[in-house]
Amino acid sequence: MSERSPIDSAFVLHAAGALAEAESAYRRILAAEPQHAEAQHYLGVLLHQRGLTEEGLALILDALERDAGSASRYNDLGNVLVQNGALADAAAAFRRSLDLNGADANVWNNFASVLQRQEELADAESAYREALRCDADFVPALSNLAALLADTGRDEESSLFACRAFIQPPLAGKPPKMLGIAHYRLGRIAQAAECYRAWLHAEPGNAIARHYLAACTGENVPARAPDGFLTTLFDDMAESFDAKLVGKLAYRGPEIVAGLLRGQFAADAALDVLDGGCGTGLCAPVLAPYARHLTGVDLSCRMLQKAGERQRYGELVEAELTAYLRDRHDAFDLIVMADTLIYFGDLAALFAAVRQALRPGGAFAFTVEAATESASQPVDYRLYPSGRYGHSPRYFAQALAAAGLALRRSEDVVLRNEFGTPTPGIGVLAGALAR
Repeated sequence: MSERSPIDSAFVLHAAGALAEAESAYRRILAAEPQHAEAQHYLGVLLHQRGLTEEGLALILDALERDAGSASRYNDLGNVLVQNGALADAAAAFRRSLDLNGADANVWNNFASVLQRQEELADAESAYREALRCDADFVPALSNLAALLADTGRDEESSLFACRAFIQPPLAGKPPKMLGIAHYRLGRIAQAAECYRAWLHAEPGNAIARHYLAACTGENVPARAPDGFLTTLFDDMAESFDAKLVGKLAYRGPEIVAGLLRGQFAADAALDVLDGGCGTGLCAPVLAPYARHLTGVDLSCRMLQKAGERQRYGELVEAELTAYLRDRHDAFDLIVMADTLIYFGDLAALFAAVRQALRPGGAFAFTVEAATESASQPVDYRLYPSGRYGHSPRYFAQALAAAGLALRRSEDVVLRNEFGTPTPGIGVLAGALAR
């Protein structure tokens, strides 16, 4: 094996963080060969690292005067100038590097970052995209472009780049749920399923992994989301639920419910009202004006704790919704389920329990995620890779009628945004028929 050259030995010391030893090595090379541009350049970089930026920049610039043909040295110069706050000069250095080698994703990303900091957003975006033309999986450019797109209101496209960045190695330490969601966002459903399958293999009893695996494969699909899935999912989400659902996902459940109820009842606090699947109580302000007594039911104890903080409910109950309703006969004038049925597939048992719990003349307001069907491919309900169920209008109308509930009103709505894309749904109002 041949011995390292003096400059290679200096690089090894430099890369290992042995700055004092590397500096001595560079200076020995320059003492023997004062025109050694590479040693001079990297000594300049090292001096900058040690806080001697002015001296280091002088060496870097002098080395480039001698040898202006190195794209990598112009990139180093740009990085030093960025750290020194000289953004315009840094941009010029990166531009010179790219003139010499326009196929370096890292330099394009560095150039774009400076342009973004200078608020030249269109040029920054173009430069990030050039970086990705050089290397489609270059994580810094993927992440930076995702952030720029989000900052300029293009959430749908932003999510694509963010997910592309997230699925790149190394994968160690990345939550398997989030990896699966990222693959799902990218339309890579088989890869999402593999994430959940591996997760379930590592944790055989994990209800989240099992449900998402069923959602991505269409195998062993449950008639509704299991209790263990729901309690784990929503207990974990409780603290950030409102900020995420309302702030980021533009959740419209409460306003949809308000529209369904408007003109149906007087807001005179005369009704016994159930908020089924109440979560953190986002619908409580809408329902309270109608309620003599407002009850909230949810499987997640942490969600119920957050709902209690609103001080709008007369009672909060931790229970599975269908079982709870079966024990209540003629107990409510109004039952509301906003974004609750997305975790039920088969609606027969739940709707029968709703009818049992409603008083004569009572009303049932709910939302569903829309499942499309055609004459050749009828669909009752479908479990999507998102882990949520969608229902066809034909199916929920049949389920209402079978339970003794009359469809009064149905309207197409947008439930929320997912990855910046509106999620189509249906707002429904039904009434209790005479038994």
